[in-house]
Amino acid sequence: MQTDFLLASGHHVLLLILVSMLAGEAAVLRQAPTPAALRSLSRLDRLYGASAAALLAVGVSRLFWGAKPAAFYAANPAFWLKLGAFLLVGAISVVPTLAFIRWGRAVQADPAWLPDAAQWAKARRLAIAQLHLLAVVVIAAAAMARGIGHL
Repeated sequence: MQTDFLLASGHHVLLLILVSMLAGEAAVLRQAPTPAALRSLSRLDRLYGASAAALLAVGVSRLFWGAKPAAFYAANPAFWLKLGAFLLVGAISVVPTLAFIRWGRAVQADPAWLPDAAQWAKARRLAIAQLHLLAVVVIAAAAMARGIGHL
């Protein structure tokens, strides 16, 4: 019981960290591009990726050591919706992450370089799309935990 509590608590805290980092990226991308903004994006994105990896690892751990057996999750369409939406968030996040890496390299080569408005706006749209999809993850998690949609 204590293991399940610790895993569930960690899962929730990691989700909050992930959402905070992504919201931070969206907030930075709301401003005009500056070298300081690019550094902030790089730090936020690294923490975002680390929290996503940790969240997935803790989630998988809950399948094996949580209070509910893995069969509970496997038979629940809400679980698959949650997992699919989370993986879609991860797939979408690749585009801005690669852009942030490119932008960082470009600034190293030329400290006066800044991304153009279209690139900046695209990264913001993708951050906002990920935040919206994370709402689907949370709603599916609530349904799953209550057995809604369980076969």
